[in-house]
Amino acid sequence: MAHNPGKNHGKKPAKETAQQPSAPISRFPIPPLKDMEPDIRQRIETVQAKSGFVPNIFLALAHRPEEFRAFFAFHDALVDKDEGLSKAEREMIIVMTSALNQCLYCVVAHGAILRIRAKDPLLADKLATNYLKADLEPRQRVMLDYASKVCMAADSIDDEDFEALEEVGFDQDEIWDIGAIAALFALSNRLANVASIQPNTEFYTLGR
Repeated sequence: MAHNPGKNHGKKPAKETAQQPSAPISRFPIPPLKDMEPDIRQRIETVQAKSGFVPNIFLALAHRPEEFRAFFAFHDALVDKDEGLSKAEREMIIVMTSALNQCLYCVVAHGAILRIRAKDPLLADKLATNYLKADLEPRQRVMLDYASKVCMAADSIDDEDFEALEEVGFDQDEIWDIGAIAALFALSNRLANVASIQPNTEFYTLGR
């Protein structure tokens, strides 16, 4: 689920809903901005001011305030911190595992963020199609192999997986982060699919 995709294009008041001509944002109700709890409304307005639009996931989760707060607290702790994995590496994990989970919203939204953070207009499409065919560094390949296993076969993870990660330079905290990001987005992908949350049209062209 996407967060703060780009820089401010000029401050505007937050919109009640994102423009989405072809489909509703979610199968579930979207509360009017004026009816949202103050901290949630403030966060949405901050994201809108920075990005120029409101990512639909913020609107889609706003009708469940406690879950909104819990999800974004976990998201921010894993995805937005400065130590450990690079922010581009985190987005690589999200895009690849979201593709395995067939989550349109997260592939499109985080693909846009990955293009910006990696400064590469092609990488997200490669990872979303088949990361095994992408031109990756050995560290990235091992990272995504492990994330894929967390996503699809976590019960089969063993010491050899950790040894492979350590051989290419990952420490224990980074290994935890890879697994935790894949696990968090397994939740995110499933919620987005249950609600049929649609990507904002803006995400499709960001970073191209």
